[in-house]
Amino acid sequence: MTTIKNYPKSFSHIGLTVPDIHKAVKFYSEVMGWYVIMQPSTVKKEKETAIGQMCIDVFGDDWSEFEIAHLATSDGIGVELFSFPHGIKEAPEFNPFNTGLFHFCIQDPNIEELIDKIVAYGGKQRMPIREYYPKEKPFKMCYVEDPFGIVFEIYTHSYELTYSSGAYSK
Repeated sequence: MTTIKNYPKSFSHIGLTVPDIHKAVKFYSEVMGWYVIMQPSTVKKEKETAIGQMCIDVFGDDWSEFEIAHLATSDGIGVELFSFPHGIKEAPEFNPFNTGLFHFCIQDPNIEELIDKIVAYGGKQRMPIREYYPKEKPFKMCYVEDPFGIVFEIYTHSYELTYSSGAYSK
């Protein structure tokens, strides 16, 4: 019998729509420490360039321009920020029960300090910091929001360590 092994794909980037791209770049670069690899710039709807045509393919015809910026995490994951002038500027209602993107997660061993910084920049702490395996593993987590209402999670340890049975086992 043959087993087809599918090689795990790597994560490239996530795209986030924000109401104010300059404020978002400031938040994510100063609070998260993410590298700004492309400052905010304006993309106009046009068919003369590959990027212009690609954006029409993705967004359709009901737009004239938007702003975009690119950041990267310490492990090379991209964060693509979009700001559309005529989009709704309020965060969507938090509803993890509906199909769609629920959250993303970042990792920082000093979860308390990061949450304090998120709150100082206008974000929110959505719950108390919790331990996954109290008295077994030193792993903590917490859900927070950025200043725009985008919900994300913070882990103190890697995903693999958090869920592997051998990590910190007695």
